[in-house]
Amino acid sequence: MFACVGMVLAAGIDWLLFDASTAAYVVLFLPVAAATAVWVRPADLITAPVAAPIAFAAGAWPLTDGSNGFGAQLMGLVTTLSLNAGWLYAGTLLAALIAVVRKAVLIGRRRRMPRRAAL
Repeated sequence: MFACVGMVLAAGIDWLLFDASTAAYVVLFLPVAAATAVWVRPADLITAPVAAPIAFAAGAWPLTDGSNGFGAQLMGLVTTLSLNAGWLYAGTLLAALIAVVRKAVLIGRRRRMPRRAAL
């Protein structure tokens, strides 16, 4: 939810300041993907890399150039996603790497904790 709201806000900022420039949008995607992976609950770490591309698509929807109906809007979204696939993969990979590091740290902490004696 955080990632989707963040990317829709990023799309709004991009639309207001940069006239719906996809270059500005994809640059704003990387910090949102990283923040999503940092702030997700430890139990939900696997969802951070999954949420990143969904959030990218949710925010890209208003920025697409498809003023001739739903089909044109959908085709504009597909075009935007395909033209920015490198950035989409980079943000997803960034979220995945942060989630993996966080999971490794959590596992390391659990192993260092002394086990209680069985009663």
